[in-house]
Amino acid sequence: MNVTRPQQEDVVSDESDENRTRKNGLYGHVSTELAENMRQGWADTERRDLKPIAQAAHTARRRAALSAQFPGELLVIPAGNPKSRSNDTGYPFRPSSDYVYLTGDQSQDAVLVLEPRKGGGHRAVAYLLPRSDRESGEFWQDYHGELWDGRRNSLAENERLLCLTCSDVRSLIKQIGSSTGPVRLLRGYDSGVDAALNDRVTTERDAEFRVALSEMRLVKDEFEIADLRHACAATTRGFEDVVRILGTATPTPERAIEGTFWMRARTEGNDVGYASICAAGPHATTLHWVRNDGETRPGELLLLDAGVESVNLYTADVTRTLPVDGRFTPVQRKVYDAVYAAQTAGIAAVRPGAKYRDFHHAAQKVLAEHLASWGMFGERSVDDAYALGLHRRWTLAGTGHMIGLDVHDCAKSRTELYVEGTLQAGMVLTVEPGLYFQSDDLTVPDELRGIGVRIEDDFLVTEDGNENLSADLPRAAADVEAWMARLRS
Repeated sequence: MNVTRPQQEDVVSDESDENRTRKNGLYGHVSTELAENMRQGWADTERRDLKPIAQAAHTARRRAALSAQFPGELLVIPAGNPKSRSNDTGYPFRPSSDYVYLTGDQSQDAVLVLEPRKGGGHRAVAYLLPRSDRESGEFWQDYHGELWDGRRNSLAENERLLCLTCSDVRSLIKQIGSSTGPVRLLRGYDSGVDAALNDRVTTERDAEFRVALSEMRLVKDEFEIADLRHACAATTRGFEDVVRILGTATPTPERAIEGTFWMRARTEGNDVGYASICAAGPHATTLHWVRNDGETRPGELLLLDAGVESVNLYTADVTRTLPVDGRFTPVQRKVYDAVYAAQTAGIAAVRPGAKYRDFHHAAQKVLAEHLASWGMFGERSVDDAYALGLHRRWTLAGTGHMIGLDVHDCAKSRTELYVEGTLQAGMVLTVEPGLYFQSDDLTVPDELRGIGVRIEDDFLVTEDGNENLSADLPRAAADVEAWMARLRS
């Protein structure tokens, strides 16, 4: 965004530009005639036939569940404030996931408050910025008035959409300041709210609150599952886009791949759900390669880890490792098949009632067996090497994580309910084993150095097993080659 400041008229004072703007708005001195002209001649654009958003019934149920956990307490969940990228340019705003989960709204500077009722339960109020005031000149003189940043929903419109009482956020501090009793706050998203409640909150209560909000999202409801299906379907199309351009320029820049996938994400969703990893050749051995400043070359592999974030902010998280010229070399195929076998074993362990760590151990043991067969552990047995964690030099990371509104969803949940917990129907997680042989690792055969392979899919735990939400993307090596050939023909 490039906002050009209008040229000021009649500037004769030595007063700073910043102070003039603060007092007189963007235009500096404003004539009475101009101010009167700007107040008049605007049509009524209030939308009175709006229907509730698709998730309104779900957000109401979620708020009720949260209310039941904290009777008699004031609960405050901010959406967050915009963040500056450089000088007067900002990052695209993305609201806090907990605020979105409980409201379905994505407004910046908004705050959800659950006010305890005397008779029990809570009254939920979304504090939002209303339409710009045209009478006062806020509409056009404020740097972020609607004439500059675009139309906002009125409070009445938001009430129709969200099925939630809405109030002016500028009254929030006074409102919560007059409340009594214990307070729980989702801290770190709105500095003004944090400061206003600083004397009334405790680190312990707020930590408990953050954990509770995270654990609410462990099991997805129907709306969330449908949105994750859409995110996975759009991600599949993004991978197809990449395959079509891969190799059309030799070499193909990693950033061309990144941009190609990003276009699909912006077309079918809100954005990418995380920084895309477009790792060519030896870059694939770096787990979090997001610089994307390299190039793909025939004979090498491209590790693409990317996910579309839906307009409702649910994200897919998928990885495929692709032969740039469409065919795996024998060595690449050997590594790929090992990772494929490991993922297949991990997938089989994803079912309700299984321990969360089961799929990780199933996948890692298969990788350890392949590493042992290649002589990577010397004289040690597979069991000994696995018990000592020696395989981790080349497997590096865990085998998966929950996904949802965050790519690493539910991250503040208690260990006993998440990584040491039990899988339940409705949970959605990734299974993503990999092997990463660094270019300078002298403990591996020369032919393996610089090869990195990861295969990742998104799985819904069902009543009788699991469903691969990203199954439209082929996994087996032969199927990947055939898929690439078909897209390039």
